[in-house]
Amino acid sequence: MSTDKRPEMQISERELTAMTRDLDELHESTFPGVRTLLDEFSANLAHITRGLPTGRRGFLLGVGGVTTLGMAAACSSNDTSSSTTTSAPASTTAAATYEGDLKVVALAAALENLAVTAYTGALDAAGKGTLGTVPPAIGVFVQTAMKQHKDHSAAWNAVLSKAGKPTISDAPLSITADQVKALGAVKSVPDVAKLALELENAAAQTYTFAAANVADTGGIMTAATIQPVEAMHAAILNFVLGQYPVPDAFIGIDKAVKPDALLPK
Repeated sequence: MSTDKRPEMQISERELTAMTRDLDELHESTFPGVRTLLDEFSANLAHITRGLPTGRRGFLLGVGGVTTLGMAAACSSNDTSSSTTTSAPASTTAAATYEGDLKVVALAAALENLAVTAYTGALDAAGKGTLGTVPPAIGVFVQTAMKQHKDHSAAWNAVLSKAGKPTISDAPLSITADQVKALGAVKSVPDVAKLALELENAAAQTYTFAAANVADTGGIMTAATIQPVEAMHAAILNFVLGQYPVPDAFIGIDKAVKPDALLPK
């Protein structure tokens, strides 16, 4: 009698552990720079809220940031203790509360929160035995990616807080309901990996979109710095699924989550 059961992942635990270590090193080496860039972003909030330009020098730096971001996307697929959050009020207002660059900031925070929700749900399902046998290396990767998304969300929320806007504590997005429903239906590690891959691809492409659509240099460069981390999440998940991630010179934006996906609360 055949016992043809698909393995829980298509790479070895040793390979996944090494990739997760590299991922953590990338995040830890770039995240201090993200904080510095966001401090610059926050310092320009008067320009953002009044719709003033950031100047020719800022524009040129921004173009450089977009170029860097495109080249850093080489690991993306052709297919489909955490930072402290600020004490500003949680999101309870309409999406219209956020305008201009700040709407993109709110979108990024919401999307990062959605990824945290997905990874938290995966860990909960694993704890209940819903996913069957979960290789330990998968658990380490999930926890590592989840922490990084929390860090990114906290950083974006700090910008909203300094702008006097409500922070985003959940995921008020038009895609959230479908993603939560899909999460409730997962029955295996490959199921979780596929769902997470969709979100990571969307996140990477959203940062590509953000880098080309925000006015402030700090915002452009922040998106350019975070995007490679999201792309690396996606690359690792592709390996877990046995899909070799084909290098791209530039990441597209066809799967990006746009600002109009931000919903009223």
